[in-house]
Amino acid sequence: MNEAVPKAAKVLAAAAATGTPCPPIRELFADGDLDAAYAVQRLTTERVLAAGHRLVGRKIGLTSPAVQRQLGVDQPDFGALFSDMALPHGATVPAGRLLQPKVEAEIALILGADLPGPDCSVADVRAATAFLAPALEIVDSRIAGWDITIVDTVADNASSGLFVLGDTREADVEPADVEMQLHRQTELVSEGTGRDCLGDPLNAAAWLATTLARRGEPLRAGDIVLTGALGPMVPAAPGDVFTARISGLGEVTISFEGEAP
Repeated sequence: MNEAVPKAAKVLAAAAATGTPCPPIRELFADGDLDAAYAVQRLTTERVLAAGHRLVGRKIGLTSPAVQRQLGVDQPDFGALFSDMALPHGATVPAGRLLQPKVEAEIALILGADLPGPDCSVADVRAATAFLAPALEIVDSRIAGWDITIVDTVADNASSGLFVLGDTREADVEPADVEMQLHRQTELVSEGTGRDCLGDPLNAAAWLATTLARRGEPLRAGDIVLTGALGPMVPAAPGDVFTARISGLGEVTISFEGEAP
């Protein structure tokens, strides 16, 4: 193993444990070494599972052109979803739970069948999906100031934080056709459509299923797949209340503990 891999994993784990963001870890690796970045992510997964948490699905990141522009990248990535990351619709994120939270609205797929790959199509994803649900992902970065490249965010479990699924479960919604509006309190702060997610959230899911299958980690029945942001991510502050409304899927809400300034 590249000796920088465990070093980077240790630095990121310390940032999460102490609540103090760390400098970018990309300097530890050759430019664009995504294999090393995913090896760091794998060590994080092993650490979290060893602590007693379960792997409940995967998230796809960097699927929206708007989010790609925000972070200066041109390809998607993926990360792991763990049982301790899930919050119920309408929950409140405790103060100090995250370092630098931002919120984005997405479509979640709940799989009813395995996607073994290694060449999964949109038709395969559609057939394997039991339900769709509205979702909020609260992304976070262990790296100070969100000063990240794709290597940094991949190593940092795709900048994962928490996620919330709405109570709606629908089977007959066409993901590409949905429209999304995200409000912070009453202010519209982000909007987009299903086509803003790699042209279709099912495209994103097919990319993920193929990528994971080729790595020997295929998606399984029961997995949750967060398919990627439908619009720009928005910083969260104490006292904020975010509500996403996705046509055909209803709404999902999360609050942040504290008082708004």
